[in-house]
Amino acid sequence: MKKIWDIWENIAKNYLIKSWYEIIIQNYKYSRIWEIDIIAKTPKWVFVFIEVKFRKNNNFWWWEWAITSSKKEKIYLSIMNYITENDIDEEDIRFDVIIINKTKKKLIHYKNQQLN
Repeated sequence: MKKIWDIWENIAKNYLIKSWYEIIIQNYKYSRIWEIDIIAKTPKWVFVFIEVKFRKNNNFWWWEWAITSSKKEKIYLSIMNYITENDIDEEDIRFDVIIINKTKKKLIHYKNQQLN
């Protein structure tokens, strides 16, 4: 199953690179089960924590429907751990979601989203 996700995360990564993001790490693990799909930097040095979601059809197109409150909390704690470990100011970060729809062959990038 992980290999399938790797394909979609790589599509998102390549999109980010073409959009001038610098990829810092893919699949950052805070614990055995908590991870952030992609951590990148914008040209203006903003650290971006990105969750990648893949959809086979048109269901759950809005990212808020695709990420449970429990998952949001795990993402938030992972982000806080990363910025603490790397001495990054909270003002220099943002959370994005990329959803890839296989049926429509479309990628949507939701920038600067809220986790709460």
